[in-house]
Parts: sequence; structure tokens; C-alpha cells
Amino acid sequence: MRIELFDSEYLNIVELNTTGDDENYIKGDSESKFVEGEVFNIFTSCFENANKLYEFFGATKYNVRKIVPLKNELSKNLESLERISTLELFKDHIDQIFLGADFIEELALEDPDWEVKWKYYLDKLIVLNKGLIELTDKCIEEQRILWVIGY
Repeated sequence: MRIELFDSEYLNIVELNTTGDDENYIKGDSESKFVEGEVFNIFTSCFENANKLYEFFGATKYNVRKIVPLKNELSKNLESLERISTLELFKDHIDQIFLGADFIEELALEDPDWEVKWKYYLDKLIVLNKGLIELTDKCIEEQRILWVIGY
């Protein structure tokens, strides 16, 4: 499982695309970033809370009115992740997330010793969260629209 932003080479992904305007975007653009579906589930509530029209299988637009609320939601999420100090707190946090069990299941399949290395995976989620915030900052600074598209 890839807990990171990456380029288009994988399905069961969410595309984070900043190449479009208010009506269209360039699907799979080289500027786009991608997140594996099970990993994106950890952040889905941030996207849902910022835009009530969010839909995983489809394109959701975060324009100037929605991008700041998204940044705020991601910042709150980052604070929650940074407060996690034990394996039990990590498990509790993930368990409270809709489809969080899928993340743990995928993690256990990929790394049977994940519980020993839980801090490594938490740190990767924190880095990803910070990357998502940087993406919202770019949209704010450059007055871009963020399109979020699930595949």
C-alpha cells in the first residue's frame, strides 16, 4: 500500500487535479497527484465536510469557496494525527473512520509486522496530510480549482 501522493500508474485511486477551470479539467494530467483508495479513505471525511456534494466515484470541485474549508478540515485532521502517541490510539483513530478497517486490512496484508512499525505508517499519513494541505495552499495562492476524482 502506498501512503503517499503519486503519479498515474495505478487504479483504485483518487486523482487530485488542479489543471481545470470551473467546468472542466484535464483527466490524468501530468500535474495531477494520486492517492490509493484505501489510503484516501483516511481523509475522506475532510473532503465530505468541506463539500457536501463530494462523491467518491465522480468529480468533485473545490473552488475558492470550498478550498479554504477543505484546508481547515485537513488541518484539524493533521492535528489529530500528530496527537497520536501509542499503537492503541492509532488503532482507535483508524477504527473511527468509515472504511478505516480496509486501511488496516490492506496494511496487515502488506506488512504483517505493521503493529511494530505503526509509528512509521503514522508518520507517512502525517506527511501525506501535509502534502494535501500544500495542495490546497497552491490552489488558494494560484486561484486554482481542485478537482477530486475517484477511479
